[in-house]
Amino acid sequence: MLQTKPQTRFDYGHRVERVMAYIADHLDEDLSLDKLAEIACFSPYHFHRIYRSIAGETVADTVRRLRLHRAAGELARSAYPIERIARRAGYGSVEAFTRAFGSGHGEPPGAFRARFTPFQPFGTGDDIMIPVKVRQFDGVHLATVAHRGDYHEIGKAFDKLGVWAATRGLFDRPRRMIGIYYDDPESVPQAQLRSEAGLEVDPAMSLDDGIVLRHIPAGRVATIVHKGPYTGLEEVYRQLYCGWLPGSGEEASDQPAFEQYLNNPRDTPPSELLTEVNLPLRG
Repeated sequence: MLQTKPQTRFDYGHRVERVMAYIADHLDEDLSLDKLAEIACFSPYHFHRIYRSIAGETVADTVRRLRLHRAAGELARSAYPIERIARRAGYGSVEAFTRAFGSGHGEPPGAFRARFTPFQPFGTGDDIMIPVKVRQFDGVHLATVAHRGDYHEIGKAFDKLGVWAATRGLFDRPRRMIGIYYDDPESVPQAQLRSEAGLEVDPAMSLDDGIVLRHIPAGRVATIVHKGPYTGLEEVYRQLYCGWLPGSGEEASDQPAFEQYLNNPRDTPPSELLTEVNLPLRG
């Protein structure tokens, strides 16, 4: 982190946050360093170092990460040809895209897509249930950023939260990163889905910049740990709600489901990501 005065750090954070939001919303447009430096109101000579210091990755890393994340979503949730997806991700050939995608996701795009066929109902005898563990959750207070819309795009809220936390020195120790998901994407229009990106904080901490304190209370939860890209989490929820819950003898509580992210997508290949999906239970 650059050694700057607190107010200057906060100002730099706002400007870097503005750039990250622009990148996420304009992945198919001009994302040159000169253009992004102009958006941040930084000199192009210093912008890259300031961005990397606060964001924890280079601009090129951010663009690559977000384009490949979008590509994974398109492979899993659309019928777009792989050639089209490769071009949108910024690759000049399917071969280059396949190498980049495979190095992170652990398999080529075609094999990845094949795993996301339309869901089949339970009871066919072909389903492999993911282990579910009922445990006691200890509760947590979170600084949160709201996200409205496709759950697959909550990364924008986490990027904003990460910049806010970094400029306040909150990554001086490990803190839980948690996403809260309020709505069923099968029942609520995508544009109206409500979720929040959260970072563990002390409940007495003073929050600002629209950051809201949330409390997930202690209690019993049903937990599945998913290894792999976040795109695969829809299947985890299907198994938890449609496969496990009806025959478990348990009842869901009046609290939203939440996910705890056990490693960092910025330095972990998507194939190695660990996500703990939690369904709060009564009693």
